[in-house]
Amino acid sequence: SSGINAEYGGKMVALGHMDGDAIRLVSSSKVWIDHNTLFSCQDGLLDVTRGSTFITISNNWFRDQDKVMLLGHDDGYVRDKNMKVTVAFNHFGPNCNQRMPRVRHGYAHVANNLYQGWTQYAIGGSSNPSIKSECNYFIAPKSGKKEVTWRNGAVSIPWKFYSVKDVFENGASFVQTGIGMAKPNYNNQQRFQVEDAKLVKALTSSSGALQCYRTLKC
Repeated sequence: SSGINAEYGGKMVALGHMDGDAIRLVSSSKVWIDHNTLFSCQDGLLDVTRGSTFITISNNWFRDQDKVMLLGHDDGYVRDKNMKVTVAFNHFGPNCNQRMPRVRHGYAHVANNLYQGWTQYAIGGSSNPSIKSECNYFIAPKSGKKEVTWRNGAVSIPWKFYSVKDVFENGASFVQTGIGMAKPNYNNQQRFQVEDAKLVKALTSSSGALQCYRTLKC
């Protein structure tokens, strides 16, 4: 393992020797991960694994990383079928390769995020996950792969993996399957307003660690 750095309150904080992930949730429930700046970790920036569910990941800035976000432990861990994660108002990039997020088994609602390029793919998965991509802003790289999605393994039943009112720039494309079948099923307390994708750049302009001090309000 190696030392991990994160930005907190405008300052770099050394987190010491860990397993290589900046943040890892294991068998967790009702967790909100908000306003972090994460980059350049040995393994991934954020993992949600082993039965974790009801997770919200919002207003974060992920950059300079190969494997960004993993939702679901592995293809054999079927307990993650109950996983529900909301990924909203985040800024991905520059210099992110893949897993924004990668989803196994469970459900992810990916909404109002800014994607500043990718190398392999932006959103992908395996083991028949359900993914609703809604009102995101995808800016494809100038060269290389323009396709947003990636699917691993044989797909005997079409995945519920589709796009709703996303914006695609610079030739970005999105292969859809199971259109309209992946639904958040939020209750009244969980429901939030998904804004027009054209507003995403403004919505994510303050993503990342907040510049807060004792004498300065956020």
